[in-house]
Amino acid sequence: MRKIGTGYTNYFNKKYERVGSLFQGKYKSVRIATEQHLIHLPYYIHMNPLDMIAPKWRQKEITNYHKALLFLESYRWSSHSDYIGKKNFPSVTQRDFLLKLFDGIPNYKKSFIQWLKERDLENIGDDITLEH
Repeated sequence: MRKIGTGYTNYFNKKYERVGSLFQGKYKSVRIATEQHLIHLPYYIHMNPLDMIAPKWRQKEITNYHKALLFLESYRWSSHSDYIGKKNFPSVTQRDFLLKLFDGIPNYKKSFIQWLKERDLENIGDDITLEH
C-alpha cells in the first residue's frame, strides 16, 4: 500500500505541479476474522460519507436517519447506490459476492436501513446498545 500511495502521490504532484503528501496518516488494515465482521463492513464503508452531514454517526448520534439515508443514496462517490440497485455512473465494483451473502439487493437495502436506524437517536431514544 505504501508503494501504491507513494507512486500515486508522485504522479499526482507532477501532473498538478504541486508538492507534499496527499493522504493523511498511515495506511491501516483490520483482519476480517468472522462472518459477522464481514457483514458489517460494507455498511461501515457506505456510511463513511455521513462524516459530511453527521460527523458523530460512529457514536450512534444520527438525529434523522431518513435525511442520512437520502444523502447516502444520492452521494455519487460511493458504491452504495450500486448495492441498492440505483444506477450510478459506470460502476467499478464487484458486488456479486456480497450481494449473494446478503441474498440480493432488496435484503441488502433492508438490512442497511436497519443498521442505519440503530444509529438514529430519534428512532432509538434512550435504548442505545454498544457494538463489540
